[in-house]
Amino acid sequence: MNILNFGSLNIDFVYSLDHFVQRGETITSRDLQIFSGGKGLNQSVALGRAGISVYHAGAIGEDGQFLLEVLKGAGVHTETVRFVRQERTGNAIIQKEPSGDNCIILYSGANRTITRQHIDETLALFSPGDFLLLQNEINDIAYIAEEAHKKGMTIFFNPSPMDENIFTVPLGCIDYFILNEIEARQLLDCQDNSMENLPGKILATRLLDRFPYAHFVLTLGKEGAIYIDKDGSIEQAIYEVPVVDTTAAGDTFTGFFIASLTQGLSVKQALDRATKASAITVSRIGAAPSIPTAEEVDNFILSS
Repeated sequence: MNILNFGSLNIDFVYSLDHFVQRGETITSRDLQIFSGGKGLNQSVALGRAGISVYHAGAIGEDGQFLLEVLKGAGVHTETVRFVRQERTGNAIIQKEPSGDNCIILYSGANRTITRQHIDETLALFSPGDFLLLQNEINDIAYIAEEAHKKGMTIFFNPSPMDENIFTVPLGCIDYFILNEIEARQLLDCQDNSMENLPGKILATRLLDRFPYAHFVLTLGKEGAIYIDKDGSIEQAIYEVPVVDTTAAGDTFTGFFIASLTQGLSVKQALDRATKASAITVSRIGAAPSIPTAEEVDNFILSS
């Protein structure tokens, strides 16, 4: 089985602030750090560090060469990444508070230059039963999902960042949704304010009602996570650690969850391992640099 992640590649500019900037406010950053990032890259790095062979497809500008080295360093195949001369690499401006919370502004750049020729040539390298992972930081994900479904690939979808493009995707083709509470409500297109206070298990049940043949992993912040499909549900508590930076925590969870499934772990074991991996991530600064290796996660398991 092969795994393809068709996703974004970003350069992250992380500004350390006393508080998030407000409307009309000018504040001075205490520090600026530059990291590799992008949900796609982060999730590929997590898959690679979890010990899985993964291929990354995407696009970068000439300023993004070092991102390929980051991927290769995690054991990720980069043959299907393309250079785009007329566009800068996608980037993110990340504001980080002392608590570790962050807010992010994305510039898509080369991530939105994916061509159908690139898609077709990439998917031709994969076979029925192979895994495809998608997020919402590149263009034409609807076409990628359609063509992968025709090939018989198993599709994992992390619908983030959530916007109107999500509803152009053939959601009936998705096998696994990995999403948080906010994204779940938006996917359900809920306008009722009472939905904000629904317990996670009820929210997960409503997702399954809408897409009865899919599998859902719903992350619930401090409440942990829940998995649900037509055969039942599994709940997972968090592991509490000192929080330094929450960037890439969700991407780490996604990568380790998928990797654990391919390595033969049960869903319950995969949830637990992914939760431990994301706990390590939030205890470190940065996006891709904060993602642990399989050995570190295994040591965390032993020390627990």
